[in-house]
Parts: sequence; C-alpha cells; structure tokens
Amino acid sequence: MTVMWKPNPSAPLWDEATGNEPIGPYFNDIKLQHILQSGPTCVPTTLAMIARSTGADVGPDDFKPIINSQSPHSWSKSLEPYGLQLAYCNQDLRRLDYYIDELIGYDDLFLVSFYSVDPPSDPDGNGKLCTSHIVTLHRSQIFDTAKRGFIGVSNAKQYPRLDRQTKRIFRVVPLGHPRSL
Repeated sequence: MTVMWKPNPSAPLWDEATGNEPIGPYFNDIKLQHILQSGPTCVPTTLAMIARSTGADVGPDDFKPIINSQSPHSWSKSLEPYGLQLAYCNQDLRRLDYYIDELIGYDDLFLVSFYSVDPPSDPDGNGKLCTSHIVTLHRSQIFDTAKRGFIGVSNAKQYPRLDRQTKRIFRVVPLGHPRSL
C-alpha cells in the first residue's frame, strides 16, 4: 500500500509532550532583573541574567570563560549548576514577528536569537556570517541586554526588532528534561 505523504511547511515551536515528559510552563513564575551588557556580550549577559533568577550571585564575567558565543551546547552546559538547560525549538529563518504570538502563548522562558542585518549566504573572510543578537522572552516581555529603559524590558509584541530574521530559539527547561541540545 502506498501512503500519500506531503511535506509539512510548518511546525509548532514546541511539539506536544509525549510519554512521561513534563508539561510546561516551567518558569512562568521566576523574576528576571534586566542587566545591561558591556560590549558585544549578549550571550554571557543573558546567561547571567537567567542564572540570577535562581538566586545565584553571578555576572557575565562568570560565563565568559566557560562558553563559546557560537556554541549553544556550551550555553546549556553553563546553566546546569543552576538547575537549567536549553532545548531547541522548531524554527527557521522567518522573522521574529512570525513566532511572537506562539512564543507568548507558551507563557514561559525562551532565548531568542536573531540576525542584526539581512544575513548573507556565506561567511566573510574571517568566517563570520553576520552579526546576531540574543534576547530573553519571559511570558510576554522581552529582556534585551543591549538596551536600556522601555526597550531594555518591553512588551514582546511592541519590541522594535520583530522584523529581524530568526537565527535560533531555545526553551529554558529544568535540568534533566528529556529535551535538550
């Protein structure tokens, strides 16, 4: 028997839980305090901000020596001492605006990375594809470590960079969660 099958052009960011996987939201009740980054340090600053929500007394300098800014696996490993890990979400190069309602609907904690400029298809002579940035989405607020004031912590639907193409989306999950990087 031949099965008629067609590729699906879209998928939810987070597939439904199966088996004995815990069902989120996992971190809708944490309290994040915005940290302003110094220089091109969005990744270690973001990780420090999330770790601080667990009561840890850490800053971006604690994360710099243990992560690679282009290695999400190292980011996830750096969060383990705080009882956290990262899990990939289904996503592609669509603009952040395409995903924002779905992300808000999960009522949880996510890291969202996007390209700062229209991405080229090949890296430059130094191996860099293009500049990107990472922000934290908690429930319906975006925490942008590169900005101050109302843009530093803004309503997600009013975030001024929703037109940027998505690079990566991660859900923050409890350590030991079956989904991970």
